[in-house]
Amino acid sequence: MEPQLFAWGANSYGQLGLGHKEDVLVPQALKDVSCKCRDITSIAGGGGHSAVTTGTGQLFVCGGNKDGQLGLNHTEDVLHFTLCTALSGFCVKQVACGWDFTIILVGSGLVLSCGSNSFGQLGLPQISGPCLIPQKIESLKEKVVSVAAGLRHALAATDRGVVLQWGTGMASRARRASQGKALPLFLTAKEPCEVAGLEGVKVKTVAAGSYHSVSLTDEGHLYVWGSNKHGQLVSRDIFLAEPKKIDTQCFSHEKIGAVWSGWTHLVAQTEAGTVLTWGREDLGQLGRRAGHQSPESAQALGLCCNTPASVPCLNGASQIACGSEHNLAIVGK
Repeated sequence: MEPQLFAWGANSYGQLGLGHKEDVLVPQALKDVSCKCRDITSIAGGGGHSAVTTGTGQLFVCGGNKDGQLGLNHTEDVLHFTLCTALSGFCVKQVACGWDFTIILVGSGLVLSCGSNSFGQLGLPQISGPCLIPQKIESLKEKVVSVAAGLRHALAATDRGVVLQWGTGMASRARRASQGKALPLFLTAKEPCEVAGLEGVKVKTVAAGSYHSVSLTDEGHLYVWGSNKHGQLVSRDIFLAEPKKIDTQCFSHEKIGAVWSGWTHLVAQTEAGTVLTWGREDLGQLGRRAGHQSPESAQALGLCCNTPASVPCLNGASQIACGSEHNLAIVGK
């Protein structure tokens, strides 16, 4: 059976690629996708825009574009998936969509960005206004292997295992929580800045929520920092200014093989295939029954579900994706 691309949900910017701006309540197949669906290797969504990458390294984009986040050299919304021709000389490996910007990792390990730079989220301090064509982040000198985008901050992991962060999206929450203490430089940087506190570990994958960041090391450990308003960092602090390792006891001492982040919740899969979720749960985004936590521990953190717990029906999932407050998974063949 020929694979198909389906889209559904909010569509006020044309981000579903269906040729209109009406919300779509049930998954609808895209009929006229300019790339063949069987060639699509990954899909990503941002605040109001979408992106797909193909096996040949092309990037197709659609949706909201008022800050040039589609990289098409204009600011009109785009209702169908359209090839980003500005990247024709590159082989796109990964794309991460933030609220109003896009981070693009290409095969050579270079990173490019486009869209709004009002919080320094493009990593291009020389650009003040919106950036309509993807620009290389020249200050990223090392080869990058993984990128992630939060609401207004971004992350990259290099092939040496170092993590860099830029964009000031987390800074106001950090200042409120720091009570006058100096903030680590990477929380206020407008170009890639090494994340302090990860010395001695090698990170292979990064993920980001709206106001938090996550790193997965090659030894299968998770480090988290940023806002903990919903218990997503498995801590009793409201904000972690520096990375903190999540105790392996939380995962029954199993190594983590993959991690994904929504805006305020996290999903991890162990190397053995167990899937665990934690963080905000008011909209069912953890996939568990409400009230899983004891009232005492829930009260201690406000309205959080700060203990990773497994979701057995997802064990062995071959693919998982997090939206802002929802998830998708492929389980079984």
